[in-house]
Amino acid sequence: MIDVLVVGGGPAGLAAAIRAAATGLEAVVVEPRTSPVDKACGEGIMPGGVAALRDLGVRVRGRELRGIRYTDGRRSAEAAFRGDPGAGVRRTELHTALHERAAALGVRVVAAKAGEVRQDEHTVTAAGLTARWLVAADGLHSPLRRSLGLDRPVAGPGRYGLRRHYPLAPWTDHVEVHWSRHGEAYVTPVGEHLVGVAVLSRDRHPYDRHLAAFPALAARLADSAGATPVRGAGPLRQRARGLRAGRVLLAGDAAGYVDALTGEGIALAVATATAAVDCLRAGRPEDYPRRWTRATRRHRLLTAALLGAAGHPSSRRLIVSAAHRAPVLFRTAVHALQ
Repeated sequence: MIDVLVVGGGPAGLAAAIRAAATGLEAVVVEPRTSPVDKACGEGIMPGGVAALRDLGVRVRGRELRGIRYTDGRRSAEAAFRGDPGAGVRRTELHTALHERAAALGVRVVAAKAGEVRQDEHTVTAAGLTARWLVAADGLHSPLRRSLGLDRPVAGPGRYGLRRHYPLAPWTDHVEVHWSRHGEAYVTPVGEHLVGVAVLSRDRHPYDRHLAAFPALAARLADSAGATPVRGAGPLRQRARGLRAGRVLLAGDAAGYVDALTGEGIALAVATATAAVDCLRAGRPEDYPRRWTRATRRHRLLTAALLGAAGHPSSRRLIVSAAHRAPVLFRTAVHALQ
């Protein structure tokens, strides 16, 4: 009998499988895509995310990130991380590192779709595999969350992300966030001669049109052709009615997501996946919603507050100005997100 069946082979799913295998449980991952799996994301891992990966035995290679820089083309504000740095890591390299760690621990990956989930008092079955428990880590728009009746509609306009890489030597060791009236552009060093540029906005426009809203950044990139195709994701805001349905627990983005604004996606994926497995291992799945709430509370509150301030063009233009005029407050906010 499989102890933990994990649906979804992204960072949250592989983190759950690694945690389970490292603590003596048999874990099997169901994932139809071949490794490595790419995804549109900013690719900046906060120091807390790097530490969480290290605790799983996963070492990521990439560019050291020393802090966060906000700019609107006229003003700027910088805050260095306390202690250890973060990391700018290509999503494919992160996935490879997680996959290799899982394989080293004996985790089996089955190339299949989950399909219908069936469960009784003692077991749960998906993709023709039966286990004691199932961790649903199948992403932002989780099919399992919907099929289990746990999806909760989100009102209002959604935010969307687009990402492309450029073959340029990084000009900073910070994640550089450019602000405009309608969105943000996140510049992340991910290699010796490679930077990722992700744009987030409520507006649905082609990538180049979004980039034109950041003249200084667009000018810096003007002589460089994109090194990778544009990838997109969204809408980003997702909610769940609950985190558990019988013997199924939601983890990672499948459990709900606020926004990519603060860059804590990997840290939260590992934290929620670890909490889910630890509750199952202790025989207390009922504790998971409380553990999830505690692990994600700070992120949800800070991200929602910043997202609220960024919700209107009139208030968006004040964000960088406020950070510039109150550097101590800006540093405090960045340190709270580490």
